Order: sequence, then C-alpha cells, then structure tokens
Amino acid sequence: LLWELGRPVPEEVSTAGTTRRYVARYDRLGGVIEARDTLRATAAEAVAGLRRLGIRTAILTGDTASTAEAIARSAGIEEVWAGLLPDQKLAKIRELQQQGHRVGMAGDGINDAAALSQADAGLAMGTGADLAREAGDAILLHGEPRQILEAVLLARQALRVMRQNLGWAFGYNLLGIPIAAGVLYPAFGILLSPAIASAAMALSSVSVLSNSLRLRRFAPR
Repeated sequence: LLWELGRPVPEEVSTAGTTRRYVARYDRLGGVIEARDTLRATAAEAVAGLRRLGIRTAILTGDTASTAEAIARSAGIEEVWAGLLPDQKLAKIRELQQQGHRVGMAGDGINDAAALSQADAGLAMGTGADLAREAGDAILLHGEPRQILEAVLLARQALRVMRQNLGWAFGYNLLGIPIAAGVLYPAFGILLSPAIASAAMALSSVSVLSNSLRLRRFAPR
C-alpha cells in the first residue's frame, strides 16, 4: 500500500522468525511492528512422534519464508512452502496426491478450509475458525499439536481392531456354515442344531463388539 502511495519503505531485513508490519499515518510511514509466532509446548514432541511413525511433515503457510523456516526449524518440520494463498495451498495438496501420497492436513483458519477439504484426512483445530471445522474430517477439540499424533495413533489402532473383527467373523462363518450344512454328518453324525447355531452367531457378535469397545481404553504411548 505504501509503495502504491509512492511513500518510501525501509529496506531493513526482518529479524529471523518474525513477520513485519508497517504502520502508516496520514499516508506516511509511522513505524514498524514485528510479530513473532511462538510454538506450543507440545509441537516439537508431536512432530518428532509423527516422524517416528514414518510420516513426512511439512508447513503450508501464507507467512513469509523467513518466519515459516524459523518455525519449521524449532518444530523439527522437514519441508516449508511459504507465502501461499488459499488456492495455492489447495493446489499443493492436489500435487502431493497426484504424486501418490496420502495427505493429512491440520489447520485452523479460513485460509485452510479448501486444503482441509481436499486432503485425505483433514484435521481441524477446535479452537480455529468455524469454516475450518466444517471442512475437516475430524476436529481436535483442544487445538493441541500433540492431538494430531494421538489421532493418527487412534486411527491405526482402530484399523487393527477392524481387521481383528473381520478375522473373528470370517473364522466363525468358515467353521459354522459348513457344519450347519452337514459336512460332518456323514463321517461323525454331527449336525448343528438351530439353538447352537443361534448361540454361536450371538457369541460372534458379542466378541466383535467387546473387541471394539477396547478402543474406549485407548491411551497413546
């Protein structure tokens, strides 16, 4: 804006990790404000945990490159894409997906909404904008970076439980259906009575449900 008004703007370089804002009064430069983003206490811990799980980490931000790179160094994040508009964030998510990556996106702002919606897993911070929460697949209620790691661990545990449940159901049917059809009758004279078949089906359902309820006691390590 100052350039458009033909007013001089100082060329000093911003302090590392800060975003510079200029203050004007009556079309004249009145001063400079440098804003610094600070990391949440659990951010570096969460990023380290994600990397241990084999997850590649990156920042997509509208902030300046110097600010984003300083934050990335502090958090241990590997890649930085800075100075992005909302449509550029969306394009970057699509580019990664076209490269064959499954992409998870965590964000809290209006500018993140499109990218959250496009990502394979959109994690919206509960402390963020309403539009971001609407666009996300899941909401992290407290806005803590560590909850991103916990969400990934919970999702993996849920998949393990689902596979176990499929194994139980397949096993019951693999054994029960041939016996109910009389496969053992010619050799052993064994038939499965309707009462026993009903009990076995109920036991199958109970075992699957009980296994699923173990997720209520999930505690990330």
